[in-house]
Amino acid sequence: MAVLSVKHALDVAVEAARWAPSIHNTQPWRFSVTGEEISLRADPDRKLRFGDASGRELLISCGAALFTARTAMRCEGFEPDVRILPDPDRPSLLATIRPGREVQPDESIRALGAEIERRRTHRAGFADMPVPDRLVERLVRAAMEEGPRLTPVRSPEAVRIIAALTQAAQGVQAQDRRFSLELIRWSQPPGSRRKDGVPAQGYPQRVERTNPDFPQRDYSWRHDWGNQADQRAATSVGVVALLTTQGDTREDWIAAGQALQHLLLHAAAFGVSAAFHTQALEMGLLREFLQHELCSGEYPQMIMRLGITFDDKDSVRRSLSDVLE
Repeated sequence: MAVLSVKHALDVAVEAARWAPSIHNTQPWRFSVTGEEISLRADPDRKLRFGDASGRELLISCGAALFTARTAMRCEGFEPDVRILPDPDRPSLLATIRPGREVQPDESIRALGAEIERRRTHRAGFADMPVPDRLVERLVRAAMEEGPRLTPVRSPEAVRIIAALTQAAQGVQAQDRRFSLELIRWSQPPGSRRKDGVPAQGYPQRVERTNPDFPQRDYSWRHDWGNQADQRAATSVGVVALLTTQGDTREDWIAAGQALQHLLLHAAAFGVSAAFHTQALEMGLLREFLQHELCSGEYPQMIMRLGITFDDKDSVRRSLSDVLE
């Protein structure tokens, strides 16, 4: 392997990993490069103290960054050699990545790589256009390649139950000042120059309800923030899906993040976006109910809706110097 090409692959992988999705766009990761190895670490200062006390969502976010780095490295012609949680004495070290054997990236890998900076999280309803069943089946396979299971929820009654649980969790959290203040910490006011958190143009000021209603986070809590774009035509629920794992360990959470980013990049390549609803998963009793009643005993790691949107908005990311040690 040429030294320069390896160095370039490492640089590209770290640069790309910044664009992974994360809870409230907290970007809770740090990277370091030593020789020919990238280290991915969790940034505990960016963990949600009340919404994510266990760190589950933090590790899912970091797992998404790991898959993004893997994809970028493959696009540069190297099969990544990855070790998950390689050192028990350093729990914040989540993974190491080294360029392995040289490979020729195929069309599917290049398609995923092309979506890394274009993929966006959606925070409203979708256009009344169906997501093709063949694409949904491909997203199921994409998640399975990383270990977790993506289950499209086809029963209207099950969709109503998940919506009701989301409404209940959102209602409880909205009454908890700790949750609200934590959310506001990661909400940007209009004109903000911050490079993390959810920018004001990243969510609608007023959201038309879907049927059944999947409430969004109140990023404009006690403020009149948000995108004023007309959302009246975007009221479809889309395809509701659950991402689950057989276990509920730190390894499972990282795997869930990798599966999530794999399916999101594939969906984005076909014009499909995702809206996330993690409120019910942040409340132990509701998450346990979902596990036993709708997930066949597997652990729910993400609730999402998949659909078509024509919303073209910018995203923000911290600079490479902010995340690279």
